[in-house]
Amino acid sequence: MQLSSLDQTVSSISSNDYHIVPATEKQIQFARRIAQRTRVELPAYLTSDRRRLSRWIDAHCNQSNPSPFSNYPSSKQVAFAERIARIKHRDVPSACFRDKTLMSRWIDSNR
Repeated sequence: MQLSSLDQTVSSISSNDYHIVPATEKQIQFARRIAQRTRVELPAYLTSDRRRLSRWIDAHCNQSNPSPFSNYPSSKQVAFAERIARIKHRDVPSACFRDKTLMSRWIDSNR
């Protein structure tokens, strides 16, 4: 079955190759730092396309060595829990301040 000219036009419109935007200098520097930290090669062709480089960053950003504080709750999470604790006249358990999953469960159970 052959594609009609309308189908061919629609498929060519969806590719939008003429909208490729080069990566920013900050984005390239960030990608280079990730590549150095994770010891992964950063392909040179990625710097010509902002979207491709962004996807590469997303894929490789979390591969680096986790920080000792990566399991701690965020400051927004702590502030929200403390606000709930004040309203409900309860204390947030100290273990929750060392584990973001525990903090999330405490927040969910005390809303």
